[in-house]
Amino acid sequence: MQEQQGIYPAYHMNKIHWITVLLDGSVPKEKVFDLRLIFSSGGMPSSHSAVVTSLATSIGIAKGFASPEFALSAMLAFITMTDAAGVRRAAGRQAAVLNKIVQDMISGGKNLSSEKLKELLGHTPFEVIIGALLGVLIALLCM
Repeated sequence: MQEQQGIYPAYHMNKIHWITVLLDGSVPKEKVFDLRLIFSSGGMPSSHSAVVTSLATSIGIAKGFASPEFALSAMLAFITMTDAAGVRRAAGRQAAVLNKIVQDMISGGKNLSSEKLKELLGHTPFEVIIGALLGVLIALLCM
């Protein structure tokens, strides 16, 4: 993580995945909280992982962990989480590279559209694991 004015590694947590944001006006308001992120893909935690693990856990509790329904839901969860951390994350990284290439071409005088590709598509493995744990917790609390 690169330190910016008002944004620092969280001293009380894992300094790679957690940050401290000073709310003293040194960080622009749109960087602190953006409601659009609630309805977008990517980020922490993985809502897809939470939903499919909650579904699998609920089915396991209701039908039994040896049931075919649980096996199907567990496979769905595995596929969804693998996709979130693999394919979709790779697509987001590729979008970042393409955005940089297009920006460099525009800076060089090419007449191209400045519309950017969405870069926040997938999840890191950590975000997927936290989403999965959240899903299990939700299922246990609701059953």
